[in-house]
Amino acid sequence: MDKIRKAPEIGSRLQALRKQQGLSLDDMAGRSKISRSMLSQVERGLANPTFATLWALTQALGIDIATLIGEAADASEQAIELVEAHNTPRIHSADGHCVLQILSPPETTGDMEWYRLEIEPGASLTSQPHASGSREHLSILSGEALVIAAEAQQKALAGSTVRYRADVPHSISNTGNEKLEALLVVLPG
Repeated sequence: MDKIRKAPEIGSRLQALRKQQGLSLDDMAGRSKISRSMLSQVERGLANPTFATLWALTQALGIDIATLIGEAADASEQAIELVEAHNTPRIHSADGHCVLQILSPPETTGDMEWYRLEIEPGASLTSQPHASGSREHLSILSGEALVIAAEAQQKALAGSTVRYRADVPHSISNTGNEKLEALLVVLPG
């Protein structure tokens, strides 16, 4: 019977890796620019870190995300991986009107990334150009969107997929009266 994997225990791994490098919480806070209080909460399992927080922590430790979340398990343990909703990293826009839920596993970062996207009515997610040749694929689950890539524009309704260059300034706007929900796949060039 296949094993079902539980979400990784990030806190205890983070603490072990930090101590292995001889770093105090204050040292780690200084290196990562994450508050000492937040670090303590993450290590004790009281806070679920965002992808941005995980990135800052791994950069401060000089490791990749897979090391932190323990992706080095053997293949038999990876037959089925369950990541529960509360352990799925979310990125919120500065204005709080857009949420990207990171669905792709950490080991695909830079190769292919996919997200669940939610944008409030009238709000937009604006992105700077990605690497040369990058493309995005936006599948609308509900609502309506306006995608702009460079000077090109395309409106899309639920059930549609829009594919566009992402190596130019681009944006996704909710032009409807309800929340826009979509799946976004980013493919590098």
